[in-house]
Amino acid sequence: MIDQPTNAGPAKNRSWVFSYLSLFTSLSTLLCCALPSLLVLFGLGASVASILSFMPWLVSLSHHKSWVFAISGTLILLSFVQTYVITPRLLKAADACAADDPSCDRAAKISRVLLWISAVIYLIGFFTAYLLGPILSRMDRA
Repeated sequence: MIDQPTNAGPAKNRSWVFSYLSLFTSLSTLLCCALPSLLVLFGLGASVASILSFMPWLVSLSHHKSWVFAISGTLILLSFVQTYVITPRLLKAADACAADDPSCDRAAKISRVLLWISAVIYLIGFFTAYLLGPILSRMDRA
């Protein structure tokens, strides 16, 4: 079977790049801001001190958590737009994937799974970094 050249190469590559970047940035939000807060919440402050001595760059990353969350959220949003809006239009317009070609479906499925994992990690990090503290302090006053 001879592979036919398609015009969907750049769209597929961009989709993978956005998926991996969104996964990387959402993991960075989890590491810099959510994980230390969660560990301290569970009484594991010594673990946080050990992690910070092993990875001191997390301290400087957490000083800029607003930027980290903004960039990460933007990349995840761009990845959603790329995956669910732009790529299907490009594939339909270029007739890039044959109906019997499972590689296109498999690549799209992997990309969507990575994107949703990134979004869930980002939301957990956002909740822990920005919402958990005020909720707990309100519950403490009541």
